[in-house]
Amino acid sequence: MNIKAITGLSLVLLSGGSLLAQDGLTLAESIRKAWTDQAGLRAGQAMVESRQAEAEGFRDLRLPSLTLQAQGVRTNEPMMAFGIKLNQARIGAADFNPQSLNHPDPIGAYGGSAVIQQPLYAGGRITAARRAGDYMAQAEVASQERRKQETAQAVVEAYFGTQVAEQALKWVEDSRTWIQGMEDFVGARVQQGLMLESELQRLKAFHAQIDAQKADVTKQMRSARSGLGLLTGTGPVEGPLATPLEPTEPMAAPAPGQRGDLLAADLQAKAAGEGAKAASGSLRPEVGLELGAGTLHHSWSEKGNWTWAGVGLKWKVFSAPDRAKARAARAQENAAREMRTFKQQQAEHEVRVAKESVLAAQARYAAAKESLVAAEESKRLREARHKEGLAPLIEVLDAEAAVQGAHTLILQSLFELRVSRASLDLASGNPIEGVKP
Repeated sequence: MNIKAITGLSLVLLSGGSLLAQDGLTLAESIRKAWTDQAGLRAGQAMVESRQAEAEGFRDLRLPSLTLQAQGVRTNEPMMAFGIKLNQARIGAADFNPQSLNHPDPIGAYGGSAVIQQPLYAGGRITAARRAGDYMAQAEVASQERRKQETAQAVVEAYFGTQVAEQALKWVEDSRTWIQGMEDFVGARVQQGLMLESELQRLKAFHAQIDAQKADVTKQMRSARSGLGLLTGTGPVEGPLATPLEPTEPMAAPAPGQRGDLLAADLQAKAAGEGAKAASGSLRPEVGLELGAGTLHHSWSEKGNWTWAGVGLKWKVFSAPDRAKARAARAQENAAREMRTFKQQQAEHEVRVAKESVLAAQARYAAAKESLVAAEESKRLREARHKEGLAPLIEVLDAEAAVQGAHTLILQSLFELRVSRASLDLASGNPIEGVKP
């Protein structure tokens, strides 16, 4: 590897120090902060409450409804004037005079009524609507749980991404210290006439590149902390992160879990089935009971009171729009069932991919550790040969690049291992990093 390869390395994934974290914010605390403080998840919880309120409304369709009405009127319209007097219970013989009937004097009245309506049978629509509402409310709860787990996976990525950026910054500082030592050594040799000035200039150019990379890594570290704060809903995260990047325990085989999105898809399919039943019920007869009482006053003492009770049947024998709605509801039911099947297949695919990603990251991590041992030994030997004047500077820089590459692969594989483990938890329906509410 040559000097050009050094500048092409992603210093965001370099580490020159220990991978053990200090006391500070843990990953579990970050995930729980996101669950409680993130505005996006709070919006999702509001949607859950909305669906639950809708379900309560559907459950209440079987209850009777009470309607109260108050009115005041003044008119000389012949039919209304006669009817108002009749309802006020003050019709007399003079009211049948054709002149009075045809040209009544203006009459005023005030009163009100109370009506209770109770559905007795609605073609199965009420029961189907209640079940559909319950299923949709449960589906929203399951979707919210899935959103929380997806957020937890994003927190894992941001949390360890922040750690990687910080380790990269430490490695940049170590690289600056190393290159400064090399500059001092080569500068002394140049003054003694034992090395060419061009080698010192090459080191200074490399030093300038490291300084530029430090500024870039600093920006990425701050962006990573800001992103973690966005997910946790707390603003840019300050202070150390306590959970180590390297896993402390091997990952056990994932146990079958319940994915919120699959549960939601199943419940949505059931809700669509009940919706189809409700739509078909619109073509069946309806039976209802109505009880009422009314009063109409001419004055406080002159008034009429009445009551009524009735059972009615209504049957919309043919309605092209209702038939079309029933067909559309059946199509929506079929679509929901097919989506449920697709999501199940997608989940199985995600589990397979996540398992392969974990194995690949583990293999890369093992290979990187072996490469680092070899690269550090090669660098030690080349530095010793260079100080004795037996090897050119380019060989030392190549050895440094090899060490950087090994560190890059170690952090890349560790970062990918943590993210792929979280992805496997998410795909299999298990708590991310074992964190539960």
